Amino acid sequence: MKGKTPVTLWVEQRAIALDKDGYLKNLADWNERVADALAQTEAIKLTDAHWQIINIVRQFYAETGLSPATRPLINLIAEKAGAEKGKSIYLMRLFGGKPALSVSRIAGLPRPANCF
Repeated sequence: MKGKTPVTLWVEQRAIALDKDGYLKNLADWNERVADALAQTEAIKLTDAHWQIINIVRQFYAETGLSPATRPLINLIAEKAGAEKGKSIYLMRLFGGKPALSVSRIAGLPRPANCF
């Protein structure tokens, strides 16, 4: 993440608790406004391209209970959104140097296992 992660994120006058890495402590706190605020902590302005990836990852989590690490994320996006989007360079352009971490954080999901 760029800059220091806040322990509390304020969204529409509501305090949202984050862990030390900037992930939601309570996944039920997530909504699109929270996602926008989480993205802002990483200097990301969410576009339709971001939302496509976020929605795919949230659906995957709903089905499996897992936040995809880097390689599974790339494969998932290639399968659901097409080969041109299922490339690490595309995801890095959208979400920065560690897209699996950033997309899971912004999507309101737990930190992916095996991502450092």
